[in-house]
Amino acid sequence: ALDVTVQAQILDLIRDLQKEFGSAVIIITHDLGVVAELSDDILVMYGGRCVERGPVDEVFYAPRHPYTWGLLGSMPRIDREE
Repeated sequence: ALDVTVQAQILDLIRDLQKEFGSAVIIITHDLGVVAELSDDILVMYGGRCVERGPVDEVFYAPRHPYTWGLLGSMPRIDREE
């Protein structure tokens, strides 16, 4: 795991390199905040298989698979009391 400052610097570097070279980037992470910030499309895996994929907004706001619901439900949210 990276501290917040180093993580932000690395994500900025990835964005800069992506723009400079016009390339796609594959990020493998359990950090859904990074996914939401950096990705256009996401693929959710469970048990080594793809269970859901699509644009970030579609998957985050209208998940179809129960595993995706669970992942999103585990994220801390400011609008929800714990």
